[in-house]
Amino acid sequence: MASATAFRRDAPVVVLATTTAFGLLLGWATYGLHGMTPLLDRATNSASTWIIWTAAAGALIRSRQLAIWGGALMMLATCGGYYTASTLGGTFGSGGLGTAAVWSVAGLAGGPLLGWAGWTVRRGQGDMRAVTGAVITMVVLGEGLWLGLGLHYWGDAAVFLAVGALLTALVTAYLARGGVQRYWLCAALAPVGGLVFYLAEKGILNDLLGSV
Repeated sequence: MASATAFRRDAPVVVLATTTAFGLLLGWATYGLHGMTPLLDRATNSASTWIIWTAAAGALIRSRQLAIWGGALMMLATCGGYYTASTLGGTFGSGGLGTAAVWSVAGLAGGPLLGWAGWTVRRGQGDMRAVTGAVITMVVLGEGLWLGLGLHYWGDAAVFLAVGALLTALVTAYLARGGVQRYWLCAALAPVGGLVFYLAEKGILNDLLGSV
């Protein structure tokens, strides 16, 4: 009976349905909690929040392939949950459809990568675990750079950079304890990745959002 129960929980339809449901809930909560407090205002108006949860979901999934598919579905569902809540809340403006399309495409590109990265950090082998750890933490650092250099919100930028540095240190320590030989690659690559993420957000995503 126990093995049958475990099989059902690991079944692809169950895993993908669960990640999709969580994504819808995350998107809805992002809209509902936005603006309630200054802390929640920034946390819910952040790409990092969605991405970190997607990586966490990937880490919880046992199958690499399902982690990749789950990452894609979760990001799409998060966009769907957010913009559904926005529509019901009466704040889905004339440009909302284009913005939703841009974020959905970004989610389709980034979701599989982050789902795979979360899976690899926990269940992968060799130095790739350290590289994918940097992929996860670079997002927070990159958003911190965007908030400071792009938007000039220096207070928020300092918080994101501090959180990104702390997250990088925690992931690096986790990898070191897990026996990854070159665990330091996570700490070394995360700042470089953060700069790349900032440049991509500035040069690609920001232009796309500005054109809709």
